[in-house]
Amino acid sequence: MDQTVIAPAPVVEHERAHFPEGLTLDCGMTLAPVEIAYRTYGTLSEARDNAILICHALTGDQYVAETHPVTGRRGWWERMVGPGRPIDTDRFFVICSNVLGGCMGSTGPRSPRGASDAEPWGTEFPPITIRDMVRAQHALVRSLGIEHLFAVVGGSMGGMQVLEWATTYPEMVKAAMPIATSAFHSAQNIAFNEVSRQAIFADPDWHGGRYWEAGVIPARGLAVARMMAHITYLSEDALTRKFGRRVRKSDGTPNQPCSGGSLSMFGEIFEVESYLRHQGSSFVRRFDANSYLTITRAMDWMDIAAESDGDLADAFAGTRTRFCVVSFSSDWLFPTSQSRTLVRALMRAGANVSSVEIETDKGHDAFLLDEPDFDRTVRGFLSGVAEHADLPARVRGGAG
Repeated sequence: MDQTVIAPAPVVEHERAHFPEGLTLDCGMTLAPVEIAYRTYGTLSEARDNAILICHALTGDQYVAETHPVTGRRGWWERMVGPGRPIDTDRFFVICSNVLGGCMGSTGPRSPRGASDAEPWGTEFPPITIRDMVRAQHALVRSLGIEHLFAVVGGSMGGMQVLEWATTYPEMVKAAMPIATSAFHSAQNIAFNEVSRQAIFADPDWHGGRYWEAGVIPARGLAVARMMAHITYLSEDALTRKFGRRVRKSDGTPNQPCSGGSLSMFGEIFEVESYLRHQGSSFVRRFDANSYLTITRAMDWMDIAAESDGDLADAFAGTRTRFCVVSFSSDWLFPTSQSRTLVRALMRAGANVSSVEIETDKGHDAFLLDEPDFDRTVRGFLSGVAEHADLPARVRGGAG
């Protein structure tokens, strides 16, 4: 069986913060040194009171509002972040970092073990949690001279980070916007992640996680993992609207139905299959398999109430953070029922909380797509908190 050879990766000089003392992780290990890659947008006010931290989802990264240096694509939330946009960089200073364990410049499985050991961590990278990711972000934020965040915003795994911020560093967070997420990872979602991981393990190019030694990557397994996960990000209505049962010939010719009884097992494929194959093949060019394993397991361990004897309200007891919890009606990965569980717990904790369910057929990924009601919700919540805090509509001066 042919191996998938690693193509030369483009050299990207990410903006990084370096922490030689490292971080003590939930597993008890101290990881040192640690580097966190990040990007910023807008201007930090003289009072340093207008910073918004955006937390990315599983396969996202820090390039939230600019052309991606590897793929050449637009930033994953460019429609949301920028001058005059819902997260207005004329008013707010926006920070987004690649999570700990990631593969876009932050310390992760393909990082060297240390200054004197250039070998990648690989599968020996320590197990991390969402809280560990947040600890790394906290170190970054403090290194930028910021003591309080105006808001923390994120969707999916990013929303998990928002909730960890609100419980681990509540005194630092004025407003929190967890989107299309939950305070725990459900058994169904853990099951989806396990299928994805097993696809990677089954790839003959896996080599026990030390694939770099053979000069290959487990591309087929990682592509299947991405394809499977991507199905969960959509909805049946969205897939039907975009693809239906249309077929596409293997030469790329669209909308050609099988005819004359010449049905071929592989010669013609449905358009939805072509779409998923494209998603898989493009993903392996920018993501590391060991990072995928590390981050999905961190999501699986997520349970905000675990240290509160299962009482989710107790985890938020005494919070002064203002919350806006957003869900989408067709999201079956993180359904609205899970958001309601979170909202009820926040209300029992006495939190200032509002919630919105956006009616849409776009599924879980709706927060990344053109959804005007969602845009208005984000803009309205942040503007309302800003006006209550007397934050100017435009940054005056700057902290430099």
